[in-house]
Amino acid sequence: MTYTPDKPAIAARSDELRARIPGWGADLDPADRPSVPRERFDPSFAGAHWEYPEQQPEKWPRERSVEHTQLPPVFGTAQPPKGLSGAIRKYAYAKYSEGQAAHWLLLIAGDRVDALESGVRSMLTLHPDNPITETGVVAEVKRHGLRSRLGRNRADVKHHWMDPFIVGAPWIAGGAAAYLFLRRVGRRR
Repeated sequence: MTYTPDKPAIAARSDELRARIPGWGADLDPADRPSVPRERFDPSFAGAHWEYPEQQPEKWPRERSVEHTQLPPVFGTAQPPKGLSGAIRKYAYAKYSEGQAAHWLLLIAGDRVDALESGVRSMLTLHPDNPITETGVVAEVKRHGLRSRLGRNRADVKHHWMDPFIVGAPWIAGGAAAYLFLRRVGRRR
């Protein structure tokens, strides 16, 4: 038994296992294995055509943990670090080990700041996000949202009353800030 001081039972012999379990050891005889003609034991051949994979070029200085001396041969490039969120992430990698909570808390903070930056960037473009269609409010009305939320022993029923505030509050605050800003600019003119 694992993690106990008891001595493990001695494994049964092959002939005992063969007698007790039908088909046990069927692949022990190489003549019975269909893959034997294709098997080649060559410890020097790993199947790879390289000693070390070709390193992907680094287009910008990538974040890497203090534990690692180099980047892996292949890494993601879809989301380059940008803005304040990128600075937070770079700081987390440069200053803290992956074994420290501060590293992960800073990465989570970077994600939250990135979401805020994306919202602000969306507001400043000519095509801002549409909170009505993108938050699922329309689906709540059209797809039986209330019926799917009630009476099904769901664990998340306790916070349903907060959802409209959590989803809508940033949009309301952003709209109010834009209104106040435009009103102030209008008064100065």
